[in-house]
Amino acid sequence: MSSESTPALVKGAAGVESTASGGPAPAGPPARSPRSRTTAAYLRYAAGKLAGAAVSLFAVLVTSFFLFRLIPGDPVKQMTGGRQVSTEQIAAMRREFGLDLPLWQQFTQYCGKALTGDFGTSYQFRAPVMDKITEALPATLLLTGTAFVIYTLLGIWLGARSAWRNGSAGDRANTAFALTLYSVPSFWLGLLLIITLSVGIGPLPGLFPTGGMESGSTTGFDRVLDIAHHMVLPVITLVAVEYARTLLVMRSSLLDEMGSDYLTTARAKGLRDDLVRRKHAVPNAMLPTVTLLFVNLGTTVAGAILVETVFSWPGLGGLFYQALSVPDLPLVQALFFVFASAVILMNTLADVIYPLLDPRVGR
Repeated sequence: MSSESTPALVKGAAGVESTASGGPAPAGPPARSPRSRTTAAYLRYAAGKLAGAAVSLFAVLVTSFFLFRLIPGDPVKQMTGGRQVSTEQIAAMRREFGLDLPLWQQFTQYCGKALTGDFGTSYQFRAPVMDKITEALPATLLLTGTAFVIYTLLGIWLGARSAWRNGSAGDRANTAFALTLYSVPSFWLGLLLIITLSVGIGPLPGLFPTGGMESGSTTGFDRVLDIAHHMVLPVITLVAVEYARTLLVMRSSLLDEMGSDYLTTARAKGLRDDLVRRKHAVPNAMLPTVTLLFVNLGTTVAGAILVETVFSWPGLGGLFYQALSVPDLPLVQALFFVFASAVILMNTLADVIYPLLDPRVGR
C-alpha cells in the first residue's frame, strides 16, 4: 500500500491516537466545565451592568449641572436677601463662587471636582457641600431605614397571606386598602396625619409633634424616646405608601406560583398547607419582591424629600428644599446626584444579585 493511502491518524494497540509518523496527536484546547462557563457568563453579565451604571452616573452628573441652571432667579441676589448691595460687591461674590466664568468653563471645573468628590461650597451655608450632606445623611438613613424594615416585613407577610387566601374577604380588604394607599400622594397623607394626630380634631387631642427630629431638651435614653416620638408620623407616611407596593408585588408573584406542579407534589407528600406556603411557595415567589426591595432602597431616599419637607425632618430631603429655594446650585446639584446615584446603584445591585437567586437570568 502506498504512503498516500495511509491514514493521517492511526490507532495504536493501546487505543492511543498517533500520527502516521508515530508521534502523539496534537492536543486540542481543554474542555471547559459547565461551572466555569456559568461563572464566565455571570462575570460578563455583571461587567455589562456595572458599565451601564457608570454611564448612567456620568449622565446624571451632566444633567445635574445644566438642569438647575434653568431655574429662574439669581443666586447672588437671593443670598443678599434684598439688601442694597453695590455692583462691585455683587461682582466680587460672582468671582468668589465662579459664576463670572463662561458656562463651559464652569462645567469642566464642576465635572473635574465632582469626580474627586468635591462638589464645591454651598452659597447659603458657606461650607463645603459634602460636609452639609454628611451632616444631614444620618437623619435620612434613620427615617428611611426604619420605614424600610417595617414596610418590607409588613408587605411580604400580608402579600403572602392575601395570595394564599385568594378571593377571601381578608384578601379583598387587604388589596383594596393597599391600592388606596398606593394611589395617595405621600405629602397629602403626611399633612392629613399632622391635622388629625398632631393638631387634633375636636375632642381628639394632638398626640405627636408637628415636625422636627427632637425637642432639644433631653439627653440619654430620654432623647432616644423623644426622637422615636418625633419619628412616628413620618415613618407611618413612608410605610403606608411603600408597604402597599410591596404587598401587591408579593401577592401577584405568589399567585403565579400557586398553580405550579411542585406545590401539588408537596401537598401529595402530606405536607401541611402552611408548611407548603412557607417552605416552598414563598421562597420562589420572593424573586420579584427582592428586586423591588433593592429598588425601594434607592427610591425611598429620594422619595423622602416630600415627607421630610412636610415634617421639617432635618435630613437630605429638607436640605434639598432649602437649597432649591435660593437656588444654592452646588448643594442642589450634589443632592440631585446623590439621590439619582442611590437609585442607579440599587438597581445595579439588584441586577447583579438576581442571577445568583435565579440562574436563568444573565445566561
